[in-house]
Amino acid sequence: MGECRMQKMLAFLSLMLVTLPPIYGWGTDGHSIICKIAQTRLSEEAADAVKQLLPKWAEDDLGSVCSWADQVKFRYRWSSPLHFINTPETCSYQYKRDCKDEDGEAGRCVAGAINNYTSQLLTYNSAADKAEYNLTESLLFLVHFMGDIHQPLHVGFASDKGGNTIDVHWYKTKQVLHHVWDTNIIETAEERFYNSNVDGMVDAIQQNITNEWADQVKRWETCSLNKTACPDMYQSSL
Repeated sequence: MGECRMQKMLAFLSLMLVTLPPIYGWGTDGHSIICKIAQTRLSEEAADAVKQLLPKWAEDDLGSVCSWADQVKFRYRWSSPLHFINTPETCSYQYKRDCKDEDGEAGRCVAGAINNYTSQLLTYNSAADKAEYNLTESLLFLVHFMGDIHQPLHVGFASDKGGNTIDVHWYKTKQVLHHVWDTNIIETAEERFYNSNVDGMVDAIQQNITNEWADQVKRWETCSLNKTACPDMYQSSL
């Protein structure tokens, strides 16, 4: 995994247990939390578009569809490489060098997917959206990949296989490191601090966004160089 990245990861794990800052591991609850918070911060125009694009079974709840992209990986086998980025054995990232799949096809990584599905969604209400894209699926992919790119074990060295080869103990349970980030951290926090209630954790994070982290929000919402999407900035900050 590389000493520098491992040190960062272990330091963050320790911080999570003490202070519970923003959640960075994304299992079903993690992805749902991301989307629930995102939906409350949409502009009126974007919120209306999301409402129109969500499948009826979602009942206007973006959080209910955020794990869809994981659920269809075995049906859409081509989508599996879009959930992560592999970098060389160094704590650096370059889009042109690293955003590719195992066959070397450019753009086949989570950063490329975010760029692609953002561009597709910008055709909403144009002639192109009816001719070329399934924008409901574009939305479901995009909201999921925005979570994945903020999960450190989706952005690392190929040799690590996303931490799936690294055994750790989460309290008394033996797990692979990826599962700890994806699920165990969140479920433990929900159980200990929010009566196993996802909405309780969402409310706590929302309060931090409007209070403790308020001075950081503008930077989060600003895309570098006025680009349509800025996944490289998200990836490089991990």
